Amino acid sequence: MMKKVYLDYAGTTPCDPLVYKAMEPYFFDKFGNASSIHSYGQEAKKGIEESRQIVASFLGAKPEEIIFTSGGTESNNLAIKGIAWALEKKGNHIITSAIEHHAISEPCKFLEKKGFKVTYVGVDKYGQVCPQDVKKAITDKTILISVMHANNEIGTIQPIGEIGKIAREKSIYFHTDAVQTVGHIPVDVNELNADLLSLSAHKFYGPKGVGALYVRKGTRIESFLHGGDQERGKRASTYNTPGIVGLGMALGLCQDKMEGEAKFQAALRDKLINGITQGIPETYLNGHPEKRLPNNANCSIRYIEGESIILNLDMLGIACSTGSACTSTSLEPSHVLLAIGRSHEIAHGSLRFTLGRWTKEEDIDYLLENLPKIVEKLRAMSPLYDKK
Repeated sequence: MMKKVYLDYAGTTPCDPLVYKAMEPYFFDKFGNASSIHSYGQEAKKGIEESRQIVASFLGAKPEEIIFTSGGTESNNLAIKGIAWALEKKGNHIITSAIEHHAISEPCKFLEKKGFKVTYVGVDKYGQVCPQDVKKAITDKTILISVMHANNEIGTIQPIGEIGKIAREKSIYFHTDAVQTVGHIPVDVNELNADLLSLSAHKFYGPKGVGALYVRKGTRIESFLHGGDQERGKRASTYNTPGIVGLGMALGLCQDKMEGEAKFQAALRDKLINGITQGIPETYLNGHPEKRLPNNANCSIRYIEGESIILNLDMLGIACSTGSACTSTSLEPSHVLLAIGRSHEIAHGSLRFTLGRWTKEEDIDYLLENLPKIVEKLRAMSPLYDKK
């Protein structure tokens, strides 16, 4: 039987068995609509409110500041569009970074078509946003600043606290997409000076199709889903009770396991990075060498296409990616890698390995044993490499 190694945890994580077990009763015995006042509904509502408390506790927030959504994309859209529409009479300028997930950049592009102005602040060679660049971009029309907590492709952690402080001093709302960090490193909305923060359950061993948006009390935000009055009128839709319960259970488990997992994964990550950059000629680490997620290793390998490596690795049972799972069908090189100064050629030869709860050291050994052989085989067929 072929060995199976999953190294794409940033794309999605398997649901923890304890999370599945916690969700199961809400499909059968506790199936009531949480908006109903009878006992079935109230039983479901109790599960939702317990999860709301867990999320709030993890983030250093109040339960009433948590809005449950269908995932990170909806949370980001609600934050970006919700603030824009609520404050459009005050201003029409938004600041974000050049390396945001498409769930941020696409809503911004949508708003640009509606007359809003968006500034895309650049990053340095490690993919970090300079807080002073954000400060310089502020105008008297700026109503929102949105910078991701950590990049989903290269793993670089941003100086969010500093950026949030600048926003607060200027009385501008500040949002951070924390989809890649919640459940993996400490995330406190007060330390980050965040007014809004997005998260998604399937990134931390919870179910797909459920997430949350933290909205600081007093923040003006317009709903874009209209119907019922769920989530205090901010997000109409029948509650996904099993999903919300699963999100809470998953985050509760992360609260207990996070410190130990981060330490173990960082050690494996460093072994992986060193093995690739030292064992394969002309390879480059993408992202910050230190200020990066504990489970993320992104490397560029010259003279070959990342997709070719992925297919060859997959035949050996190893799963990884070239970047964001949301853009895996695009032939364009990563906008993140181009933003940090990588050429089109090098960007096309990039691989993202992301570790998780069930990654073992033998998995890393198996990858490092086989990756150099694949690279050597593919380079032998590359006309670019032959000309070297």
